[in-house]
Amino acid sequence: MRDRVKLRPPIASRRGSVLLIVLVIVAMLTLVAYNYSHTMVTELEATTMYASDVQAREAADSGIEYVATILGNRTDPALENLQHNPSLFMGKTVVPSPRVRGTARFTVIAPVEHGSVQNAIRYGLMDESAKLNLNLLLSMKLSDDEIHTMLLNIPGMTVETADAILDWIDTDDTKRPYGAESETYESMKPPYKAKNGPLESLDELLMVQGVTPALLYGEDANRNGLLDPNEDDGDASPPLDNRNGVLDHGWASYLTAHARESNLRADGREKIHLNNGLLTDLYDALEEEFDEATAKYVIAIRMNGPKTTPTSATSNSKSSGSSSSGSGSKGGSSSGGSKGSGGSRGGSSSSSSSGQQQQQQQAVQGLTKAIASAALSPGGKVTRGGIDITAGGQYQIKSIWVLFGSTATVNIGGANQTLKSPWPAEAAQLQPLLPKLLDALSITNDEYLDGRININQARREILLGIPDLDEELVDKIIAAQKLDSNGQPSPDVIQMHNTTGWLYFEGVVDYDQMQTLDPYFTARGDVYRAQILGYFDGGGPITRLEAMVDGTQKPPRIIFQRDLNDLGHGYSRTQLLPIVR
Repeated sequence: MRDRVKLRPPIASRRGSVLLIVLVIVAMLTLVAYNYSHTMVTELEATTMYASDVQAREAADSGIEYVATILGNRTDPALENLQHNPSLFMGKTVVPSPRVRGTARFTVIAPVEHGSVQNAIRYGLMDESAKLNLNLLLSMKLSDDEIHTMLLNIPGMTVETADAILDWIDTDDTKRPYGAESETYESMKPPYKAKNGPLESLDELLMVQGVTPALLYGEDANRNGLLDPNEDDGDASPPLDNRNGVLDHGWASYLTAHARESNLRADGREKIHLNNGLLTDLYDALEEEFDEATAKYVIAIRMNGPKTTPTSATSNSKSSGSSSSGSGSKGGSSSGGSKGSGGSRGGSSSSSSSGQQQQQQQAVQGLTKAIASAALSPGGKVTRGGIDITAGGQYQIKSIWVLFGSTATVNIGGANQTLKSPWPAEAAQLQPLLPKLLDALSITNDEYLDGRININQARREILLGIPDLDEELVDKIIAAQKLDSNGQPSPDVIQMHNTTGWLYFEGVVDYDQMQTLDPYFTARGDVYRAQILGYFDGGGPITRLEAMVDGTQKPPRIIFQRDLNDLGHGYSRTQLLPIVR
């Protein structure tokens, strides 16, 4: 019986293996928990970074809407400073937070493209009217030689490239002597056709024969307008540069496809159309806006042209019909008339033939209405202020400056009278009146004017291409812009230069030159380009966008918007928010 009893193995010998297994399991669970925790922390960081990136982008988007809002609520454009205004455009808070890293902001920033100090920046907008609008070149009624002159003043431009650009934007497939049409582009890989129409953006020029990124954007590889180290090291690193210590901004700083300004009053109302074909409406509007004497004087000008001007007692006297000698500008020849039409690419809308035809049609329609009214009125006449205006306006006003300090003869109540302008030509007396007159009066009834050059910001090369501007006068204008070493005007200069009249008031040009140049120039445009950066005070992601906003419409329209993040941030945080908060 004792043989049947089996002895169990000692229990103590198995306890150690169980403990080892438990330790292994605990270690594995700990490792799994650690990996899970690490993964969750990583996911949290990624989510937080993604949320910050989204917030930075939203901050930049808010900056674009902010710019559009400013342009849509301009109460007195003549006194505003959109060129360099840190209080308006720097470090604007979008998301406030007690944490430094939680405060999201945007800054609207712009390079100084023609300052004497490299790496200067502005906190403001870039006015597209400071550049030459390529889309208007062929509607300026200038000869090919005159158009070439405008283009060839731009550094790096050649006759071949100029012709290729003109062939790209014209409406036919006729090749210029040195240009390129669809036949040229169809032989490329992949093939494409010439646009034969206006540019939609300046980047489209890269499709034109002879235009390269180096020409369009110069040495500014990241498009921040600053001379970065890699842009001043020769061929050591892209882009290729001449290592001369000066940044070549490329053609993008001279050319644009969008430049226009509103032809409405600051409060949005229509201006008085001085060339209105219906003189009864013109007289009534002038009398309501000003007084009876002013209405009579302008009607006298419209009917018979100026009798005398401030610089000539007999010049342009009693101009008849469409005689260009009574335009008040220098030169009555066909050549001068052509230049005048070219200049009016801004002054009379876009100087396009359609705009001129519209004015002519309005004049004819107005005359027809006046004659019809005369046929139904006693005596067969239409009168205002004792003036028989049945014959309509025979004289077209090409510049508002013809009205200042002039005289005009008109028959009032059966007797010829010489009326004096209510607005003197003397600079001291005219200067305070001019802003109101320019806000109330226009030589066209178009809602906006295309392509006039912003005389306050235009570069020398652009001014050299303007007809009737010689090099000496251009240098005087550039000097009178009074930009500081960073390319920025003082607030006092901005206020003094709130109209183009400063050219005359400061003695840069005389009265005759002012009339000649007036159709070419403006003191401000309404289409602006800007770079907007969204960021956080304490570091983190930065979003860099570029946008163009058209303020001629209500509400303003964002013409285009693009992401520049692939080109880098472009600016340091100290440049975005140099003020310690």
